[in-house]
Amino acid sequence: MASLDATAPAKRYQNILVMRHGDRLDNFVSDVDAWVRETARPWDPVLYEAGRHRASVTGVELRTQLGFNIDRVIVSPFMRCVETASEVVSALFTPGETAGAACRSVVPMDPPKIKICVDYGLCEKFNHVTIIYPPEDPAKDGEWGFDLSEIKLKFPEGTVDPQYEPVADKLPKWEETREDARARYERAFRAIADKYPCENLLLITHGAGLKTAVSTFLNGTRIWDVEYCAYVELRREITWNGHSSFSVGEFGDVSHHGYLLRENDGR
Repeated sequence: MASLDATAPAKRYQNILVMRHGDRLDNFVSDVDAWVRETARPWDPVLYEAGRHRASVTGVELRTQLGFNIDRVIVSPFMRCVETASEVVSALFTPGETAGAACRSVVPMDPPKIKICVDYGLCEKFNHVTIIYPPEDPAKDGEWGFDLSEIKLKFPEGTVDPQYEPVADKLPKWEETREDARARYERAFRAIADKYPCENLLLITHGAGLKTAVSTFLNGTRIWDVEYCAYVELRREITWNGHSSFSVGEFGDVSHHGYLLRENDGR
């Protein structure tokens, strides 16, 4: 009997959080037209101060409530997601607890072990409806000004994974349809999860990405209202069959925060 147990497939659970970024600055400026004229890259707003605070508070909540370590954070290249990741990760391993944390299972995070990566697969829905202030020639990738070497400097020291190979290494085609964006998000979520089956992941993306995750993995469930820093916590079983071979179960909803659900209306 012992020998049978020794050769039985090993099982574990992989946890994945899909999160929307924090409050973006352009939603709070009093004169949007002036802001667009004076901002070098109006298609890529930074976080509003309240957004930074919300992201930091969310990081503390994750640290005190999750009950497991986050091993890797993968981020859209848009600055609102980058800054959200920086605030969340910093809060994950900042000493101190929120009220009531002592009553829960608090898992200390080890900053050198948390790795951050940037992936174009998680970027904003790429069309003029969603990005209303694009560069002059949005079809040219270079016009967007995403400099990954500069972006990586925004993250806490020692957290960037220099070996990461993104599942999408370039921006989507401009005027991406809603259906194309949903397909891209789903491909990215599955590819990233399968790329790191032994790791618990935090994916920081946009509202459309969070909606896609919920709809894809929760049997067509739809969201009608999404707060900033809203997230869904997903879990699936990983079964190791020997060497590098493994099989995966379906993702299920463990918990969610910051959004309201509605029945599938067929749209």
